[in-house]
Amino acid sequence: MKFLRALLIAGAFCSTGFAQSPRDLNALVLEQISAMPSGGRYAATRVATIALQSATHFEQGKFFVLPNAASPSYCSGATYLVFLKVVEQLRREGALTLDYDTLTALMIRDGQRDGEGTWGRWNANGPGTARLFYELKLGPNFSDFAQARPGDFMKIFWTPSVGKNEHGHSVIFLGTEMRADGEYVRFWSSNVPAGYGEKLVPRNKIAQVVFSRLENPANLSRIKTLPESDAYLASLQTKISSFAEVKTKCGM
Repeated sequence: MKFLRALLIAGAFCSTGFAQSPRDLNALVLEQISAMPSGGRYAATRVATIALQSATHFEQGKFFVLPNAASPSYCSGATYLVFLKVVEQLRREGALTLDYDTLTALMIRDGQRDGEGTWGRWNANGPGTARLFYELKLGPNFSDFAQARPGDFMKIFWTPSVGKNEHGHSVIFLGTEMRADGEYVRFWSSNVPAGYGEKLVPRNKIAQVVFSRLENPANLSRIKTLPESDAYLASLQTKISSFAEVKTKCGM
């Protein structure tokens, strides 16, 4: 977390070093990461999903996110918890108002399949988070590292495959840095094997990326207008897609 703390202290929330205002949502994402636990072990298992469900609940008009309960953890669950923590912080500050139905739609329900509901979209193969952002108009999706800022949500594709045979990672982008052997990408997520924390990987190990920047959280109120399941994301459990299709489906 040393790199993240340096970002927060310096106010360096974009690649140019220009300090954003306190209401900058990327900065708020970074603040919520800094309050997340460290470690806890990675496991993409049903036990981890049950733990993830126990980490969120809605009671008496308040949305509680208790990340310490989500251990062991996996990548999409980690980034979704940060997303929910941002939503609840905005609500707490009076900057965001969401009705009961919308808040309950954000909850993680047992047995949600890929593409089903809010969590099922976020957790799906392919560009789950980006597809949700596009459907709700929460903010832009893009793949250009030059446009990226710390605090952007990010889907990494380790191979060119999208869908059934993909190998990917849901993370939050923290920046890039040059080393003697080339450019590296730093991100936060639940990572193999330790769990919650930062990781640094060579950029040349990444085949493709999709960044999603939260800009319009009030559009979460549109959740109720979405189909119960996204057919495209649901199909990626058995279908092989392409990055060209990703761009089309995510408005890139």
